[in-house]
Amino acid sequence: MNKQGIVEVVHAKLGGTKVAAEEIVDLMFDTIVNSLKKGDDVSVAGFGIFGVKARAARTARNPRTGETVAVKAMKVPKFRAAKALKEAVK
Repeated sequence: MNKQGIVEVVHAKLGGTKVAAEEIVDLMFDTIVNSLKKGDDVSVAGFGIFGVKARAARTARNPRTGETVAVKAMKVPKFRAAKALKEAVK
C-alpha cells in the first residue's frame, strides 16, 4: 500500500472528495514530520512511536573505489512498533 491507497481508504470511510481525503492524509504526515523536526516523539497508541535518533560522525569506505569517506553526524528518523502492532502482524 502506498500514500494513494491510504487516501482511497480515508475517502471510502469519510466520504467527501478525494482532494479532501488527500489533504487529511498530507496533514497527518506533515504533523508527524514537523514534530520530529522539533525533536519531539510522536506516539500513536497501539501503533508505535516515531522518534529521532542522533547518529555519530564516522568514517566509511566507498566500496567501488576503496577510499575512506568522512560521514558527518546526523539525525535520522526511527520507529518502534507497539506491542499491539507486533501481535497483529504475527
